[in-house]
Amino acid sequence: MSEDVKQATTGGKIADYEKKVQSLMQMGGEKALAKQRGGGKMTARERLDHLFDEGTFQEMQLFVKHRSSLFGMDKKDIAADGVITGFGRVNGRTVFAASQDFTSAGGTLGEMHAKKIWKVMDMALDAQKPFVALNDSGGARIQEGVPSLEGYGGIFYRNTIASGYIPQITAIMGPTAGGAVYSPALTDWIFMVKNTSYMYITGPEVIKAVIGEDVSQEDLGGAVAHASKSGVCHVVTENDADCIDKIKALLSYLPDSCHSPLPCKSATDTAGRACPELNKIIPDKAARAYNMKTIVKAIADDNEMFELHEQWAQNIIIALIRIMGRPVGVIANNPMYYAGVLNVNASDKAARFIRFCDAFNIPLLTFTDVPGYMPGTDQEWSGIIRHGAKLLHAYSEATVPKITVVTRKAYGGAYIGMCCKQLGADYVMAWPTAQIAVMGADGACNIIYRGEIAAAANPAAKRAELIEGYEEKFNNPYFAASLGAIDEVILPADTRQRIVAVLDVMQGKKEFRHVKKHSNIPL
Repeated sequence: MSEDVKQATTGGKIADYEKKVQSLMQMGGEKALAKQRGGGKMTARERLDHLFDEGTFQEMQLFVKHRSSLFGMDKKDIAADGVITGFGRVNGRTVFAASQDFTSAGGTLGEMHAKKIWKVMDMALDAQKPFVALNDSGGARIQEGVPSLEGYGGIFYRNTIASGYIPQITAIMGPTAGGAVYSPALTDWIFMVKNTSYMYITGPEVIKAVIGEDVSQEDLGGAVAHASKSGVCHVVTENDADCIDKIKALLSYLPDSCHSPLPCKSATDTAGRACPELNKIIPDKAARAYNMKTIVKAIADDNEMFELHEQWAQNIIIALIRIMGRPVGVIANNPMYYAGVLNVNASDKAARFIRFCDAFNIPLLTFTDVPGYMPGTDQEWSGIIRHGAKLLHAYSEATVPKITVVTRKAYGGAYIGMCCKQLGADYVMAWPTAQIAVMGADGACNIIYRGEIAAAANPAAKRAELIEGYEEKFNNPYFAASLGAIDEVILPADTRQRIVAVLDVMQGKKEFRHVKKHSNIPL
């Protein structure tokens, strides 16, 4: 073959390659792409461009095709089989991702679509790097039948194997229904977009047909519904760009894997910064509320916190902050909601966050202001005993550095549940405003001094006198400190300084447990 013929042949193959790539890059075609953008959504490729540092995304398995021949599928081409997979850098760090393409057959999941996701997840596991799923799919590809179901099964399995090993984040950026909802539920964090994303096991039409209940798609499975009612969604976002920006922010707090160091930033705050505003934050009257988020932000570097589950179980706060550039997980009762009591949802919310932080070696900082557990038949019959035990289990199981700060109330079993020393807290501090006891002074005196109050000439006056004496003797941090239950009573203004000091000395903490397969948390 002459040199000219060789060049012509090679040139033809290059041109053929470029033509194929160009065709696949058009995804579902201009009309479908325009419809996607018209609905206020980015395309699958635009989402990846926004997630990854410019020019770093490397696509995998672009040429994969489905191999189904049923129901006319042999005549249907689906660009990249409806999902774009690959890896790149996010803020300079390697991340793997899969982005479903709704413009190509509705982003439905079939055999090869699933295998592309399996491949990128397997690589993320082997590389020990985070995995991000950008979901926008009509669900299982019905025409392919059982292989599509097997595809989901393989994803669920990998989600489970990856759990606690690498961070997994899912963004719901369109429909996610039926079996497709379980992969997000198995990942660490779920982000949803207002008005354009929804999740549900059975849709409004099925619900109407089966039980006669009318409900809109948004009310049933929209972002706000899952963020405030079900607790399925951890972060609500305004649009696709905001969603991806918040994912990038969350990733900045997380290590690449459970074996990787925490991502530490150069500290822009000082270790010796006092927080004088905290000396005045606790109200004079115990029944008055204050916003615990003010305390968390005050002690955080540059007053920044990344809150998760903001709209669900608001009586407890979970958030990521930095202390001298290092990530720290915060769990805090919030007296602004139900006086900060522990209930079923608050226990679940906190326990899962504690286990996540422990899995990825993120130190735990607990702020306690809790009057007890929520009373009533609703909580008892909903299993507050079982759910409350999750919190005890999670704290006890965690081997990362654990610091507790008691700001005000710490009563009874809830005092234990918010990481007292006996649950493994490495250092417990209390403000002078702390009230640490089995119960509040009113209830305690009604039990201890019942006979004395009844026999008094003026029961009300006697009761008030006894309550005052009880509070002076027991309902303060000094009695607990005298027994060693509290390591230090500190001024609120010094809280950040003391936390910085304890975290610094506990950086190298090593705690060994009995060798076993795994614990049995009371699910």
